[in-house]
Amino acid sequence: MSYVVASAIKDLLKKQGMMTAGDFPEAASAFLESALKAAGKRAKDNGRVTVRPYDL
Repeated sequence: MSYVVASAIKDLLKKQGMMTAGDFPEAASAFLESALKAAGKRAKDNGRVTVRPYDL
């Protein structure tokens, strides 16, 4: 499952004058998934069911 919009990633990097490797969106999605899981764990460890921005 992808958690990112590949075209949005490509557009953002293109505005910076960069090209995007074909497998970059997949790596970004895996990175985001890891960050979200960690944020959920932090919230749970603090006795909350609501994930907040500072959990990132």
